[in-house]
Amino acid sequence: MASHLRLHLAAPPPLPYPHHHRRLQFRRLPQPPASPLLSPARVPLPPPLPLPLPLLLVRSRARPVRAVGGGAEEDGGGLVGEDSAAFRLGDQSLASWAYFGGILAAVLVALNVLWIDPGTGVGTQFLDAIASVSDSHEVVMLLLTIIFAVVHSGMAILRESGEGIIGERAYRVLFAGISLPLAVTTIVYFINHRYDGTQLWQVQSISGIHELVWFSSFISFFFLYPSTFNLLEVAAVDKPKLHMWETGIMRITRHPQMVGQIIWCLAHTLWIGNSVAVAASVGLIGHHLFGAWNGDRRLASRYGESFEVLKKRTSVFPFAAIINGRQKLPKDYYKEFVRLPYVAITALTLGAYFAHPLMQASSYQLPW
Repeated sequence: MASHLRLHLAAPPPLPYPHHHRRLQFRRLPQPPASPLLSPARVPLPPPLPLPLPLLLVRSRARPVRAVGGGAEEDGGGLVGEDSAAFRLGDQSLASWAYFGGILAAVLVALNVLWIDPGTGVGTQFLDAIASVSDSHEVVMLLLTIIFAVVHSGMAILRESGEGIIGERAYRVLFAGISLPLAVTTIVYFINHRYDGTQLWQVQSISGIHELVWFSSFISFFFLYPSTFNLLEVAAVDKPKLHMWETGIMRITRHPQMVGQIIWCLAHTLWIGNSVAVAASVGLIGHHLFGAWNGDRRLASRYGESFEVLKKRTSVFPFAAIINGRQKLPKDYYKEFVRLPYVAITALTLGAYFAHPLMQASSYQLPW
C-alpha cells in the first residue's frame, strides 16, 4: 500500500565497559597436574563472568524513542509504527528508479492498447456491458464504483494468502493489473457524465463557493495514505509490505485516505449538485468506510499488540485523539510534512487543477 522509507530509530549509546569503574576480580584456578597428554596451552578457560546487575539495567533507563519530526513521544512509550513520508536521497538507488520508469512506461502502453483504445482494448466492451443494465447514468456510475470497490477491497482481503501462494511482487502486479483499468473506466465515465444527472441544487454562482471547493479538493490530497508515496513498492520494484505508519498525517487520523476521499466527494458534489455526483460519492465513500474497517483488521492481524498501542494513540475522526489528549504532537510537528513527497503532492495537485481542460478533452475522446 519503499523499503527505504522505514523509520530509522537511533541506536542506544554504547554500554560502558565495567573496567572503567572497577577492576574485575578473577579467581585463580588450581593448576591441573602435569601430564604429557595435557599441555598448559590446552587447559580449558574458565566460563565468562556474568555482567553486573546495574549494567544489565542500563537499557531499561534509556530515553524514550524520539519522533522523527524531532519531538519526543510524551507518553513515554516511543513510536511503535513507521515514519510517514520519509524520503532520504542517500538511500535511493538510481537503478531502482530507472527500473520504475521503465515499468511505468510499459504499464501505460499496455493499459492503452489492452483497455483504453477502442480499436484494440476491451474497456469499451466492458463499459457497454455495464451500461446495458440500465439507461440511468446514476445506476451505471454506482455499479462502476461498486465493481471497483469489490475487486480492490476483495484483493486486499486476500492479499496475505495470495502473497503466500505467488509471492509479494507477483500479487502486487496482479492487484494493479486488475484494479487500474477499473479505476480508469470509473474516472473517465464520471468526467464524461458528471453533468448528465438530475440537478438537485445550483450553488456555483454563489460567491466563495468556488474557493471553498478548490481549497477542500487541494487539502484532500494531503490525506493520501502514506503507503501511496512508496512508489517503488507500488510498482513492485521493492518487495511490497503491509506498513503500520504512525507519524505525519496519521497523528491527525488513522485513516487519512478515507478522510481525504470524503472531503473530495463532498466538495465536488457541492459544486456539481446533481444525482450523478451523489451516486459517485455514495459509492466512493462507502468503499473507503469499508476500507478503514478492513485496514484496522489487517493491521491488528499482522502487528497484534503494537497496533493496539497505536490505535489508542490515534483516532478515525480527524483530530479526536489530539483533542482528548491521547495523541501528543511534537513541538516541531510541522517537520513531518516538510518532506519531498508532500512537495510533490503540492506540485501535482496544482498541476492537475490547471490541467483540468486537457484531462476533460482527453476523456471526451473516448466513447465512454
